Amino acid sequence: MDRLTAMRVFCEVATSGSFSATADKLDMSRAMVTRYVSELESWLNARLLQRTTRSVTLTDAGEQCLRRSQQMLALMENIEEETRSDDAELRGQLRLTCSASFAFAHLARAVCKFLALHPLLKIDLHAGDSAINLVEARIDLAIRISSDPDPLLIARPLAVCDSVLVASPAYLHQAGLPQHPQDLSAHRCLTHINYGRNTWHFQREDVAVQVDIASHFNANDATVLLQAALAGAGISVLPTYLMGDHVRKGDMHIILPEWKAPDRTIYALFPSRRHLSPAVRALLDFLVAEFASQPW
Repeated sequence: MDRLTAMRVFCEVATSGSFSATADKLDMSRAMVTRYVSELESWLNARLLQRTTRSVTLTDAGEQCLRRSQQMLALMENIEEETRSDDAELRGQLRLTCSASFAFAHLARAVCKFLALHPLLKIDLHAGDSAINLVEARIDLAIRISSDPDPLLIARPLAVCDSVLVASPAYLHQAGLPQHPQDLSAHRCLTHINYGRNTWHFQREDVAVQVDIASHFNANDATVLLQAALAGAGISVLPTYLMGDHVRKGDMHIILPEWKAPDRTIYALFPSRRHLSPAVRALLDFLVAEFASQPW
């Protein structure tokens, strides 16, 4: 049996923790997945996985094999890309991760435009805010919104992420319009679990204020907070890339526009410049151009 394929199957099982999920993803039978893993264990003369009826976990040997297998698979992908350098068409598969809100609002559309230019490419997009080890998960590119990106990763800025205070007309009619950031402590606030859950910061020219707020609804995704705000549940700090259209239509009102929330940046993050494939480089350049002048 093909040992590289066996390594690929093993890596997928180790990542997903499921033989069935691996079979579905790789479009092969569960029996074939089991056979590849068993053959790899036989070749290495080591048990790589601990299997129970409820879980699949790595042994010590399995953890070492996973790291080496990922390196070998990445090297093979690089070799394939380099040997096709005379061909103008980009091929292969890219794996991306991004927050659900930005993927929903902009990235999915941009990726589809990129795929239309390179029809031989395939892209997997994992939408979510959970921390992912890019190397272990074999992620080629992570799109993250941050004021302090991981220093162990290479960060390329794509766009500025402005955020503003917003609420629906219905909520403001019922609760009144805040006149100063400190007034927010008396309002129902909708907050992101990982960003400003208990305290909001604002600045107007050289004046900075910190407001302790009472959070009545928390969520781990900005799209959820937007829907709650549209439903009249309270006031939230939301990125303009997500709710700009709603402001233009009048579904949402910007509150205290002269007070600015802290800026963050939308970054493309990747582990290393050294082995960046032509496809990843092309996608990076495309995203930089795509988001250079967005009217968010």
